[in-house]
Order: sequence, then C-alpha cells, then structure tokens
Amino acid sequence: MLRWTIIFLIIAIVAGAFGFFGIAAGAATIAKVLFFIFIVLFLVSLIGGSRGWGRRSG
Repeated sequence: MLRWTIIFLIIAIVAGAFGFFGIAAGAATIAKVLFFIFIVLFLVSLIGGSRGWGRRSG
C-alpha cells in the first residue's frame, strides 16, 4: 500500500507542477486537492507501517 501511495504522490506532484506553473490552469485546483490527499495518505501509510498495522502475526 505504501508503494501505491508513493506512486500516486509522485503523480500528484507532477500534476501539481503543471497546474501551479500555468501549463494546465484548469487542472490546478484538482491537482492541489490530489496533492494534499496523497500527502495525508502517505503519512498515514508511513505511520501505519512503522506501527505494524495491517501485519498478520502467524
């Protein structure tokens, strides 16, 4: 799950760069929203992975 979060975070950063620099001004708002959503998902995955959430013992 952390792998997918990082992949989508990179996609959001690229989309954000296009939006922030005016290349695709219409998509800037969507890119900003996606960027912050995936930052939150990345942090949750990072914290969850270090605490052992989702791991099965045995």
